[in-house]
Amino acid sequence: MTSHLLSAGDLSAEHALTILDSAEQMYAIQSRPIKKLPTLRGRTVVNLFFEDSTRTRSSFEIAGKWLSADVINISAKGSSVSKGESLRDTALTVAAMGVDALVVRHASSGAVQRITEWVDCHVINAGDGTHEHPTQALLDAFALRRRIGDLTGKHVVIVGDLTHSRVARSNVLLLNTLGARVTLVAPPTLMPAAVHTWECATSWDLDEVLSGKAAGDVDAVMTLRVQRERMSGGYFPTEREYAISYGLSPRRLSMLSEDAPVLHPGPMNRGLEISSAAADGPRSLVLDQVKAGVAVRMSVLYHLLAGAQPAPVLEEAAGL
Repeated sequence: MTSHLLSAGDLSAEHALTILDSAEQMYAIQSRPIKKLPTLRGRTVVNLFFEDSTRTRSSFEIAGKWLSADVINISAKGSSVSKGESLRDTALTVAAMGVDALVVRHASSGAVQRITEWVDCHVINAGDGTHEHPTQALLDAFALRRRIGDLTGKHVVIVGDLTHSRVARSNVLLLNTLGARVTLVAPPTLMPAAVHTWECATSWDLDEVLSGKAAGDVDAVMTLRVQRERMSGGYFPTEREYAISYGLSPRRLSMLSEDAPVLHPGPMNRGLEISSAAADGPRSLVLDQVKAGVAVRMSVLYHLLAGAQPAPVLEEAAGL
């Protein structure tokens, strides 16, 4: 890996598979009575979050602590940012304390990239605006691989609010790298303007994708949250109409093959983009994704901060 993880596009197939394979070892640790490895002892990781988060920040915190790193959480609320301090000054101040890695989430696309120009430590993008969220794509791929195996040639449908989604872009990049093919589905108003430059198919008709010419050809479906907080209105007439046209309802669930899993990066708007039947059913990977998040982020931290250690060191530490 490079010294940072800013985009899913930064990862070659070899690097991505290395992270996912190491995450398998990390995943096994979660079932142990003592979930602790000495791998990153003496290292300091700062979660610098300028946006609210539950899953991402918590899983990075747990991942760092299970690797024995010292983890510090800093949010915009209650920090000097709320007093008007600039992003540059905040990043420089935190980095000057001798930290080894910054895990950054920010509302502005490209903000994490700018931070790498100011600091000398490792930087991990935990979500920047509507740009990317690479570790989410990695954990999605991890959960998918555990359920349906090698992703080469598999067809993954991603449906929902694509315009405001950083998860969609990262998943398209990573799934292509891993040999899968992707179809994006959304109403025209929620389809990214530059989607024609992405390596994927697109459609406005979810029913056609699930049951038309591609019937039986869909290996997994990922629904994305309708991000009301990023909308100024007018993207679709009513929530009911969106749910009817693009929600993963029990009827649409029945169109899928029995072994096709359902994913959602969370948090979910139940009854809008996903039904409870899809979210809570046996094919749901929603909680698997949460569990995978800790293992994948452990793997990312390990490869960035202790990547020079050979694999046997990790295996010995894990007791595998």
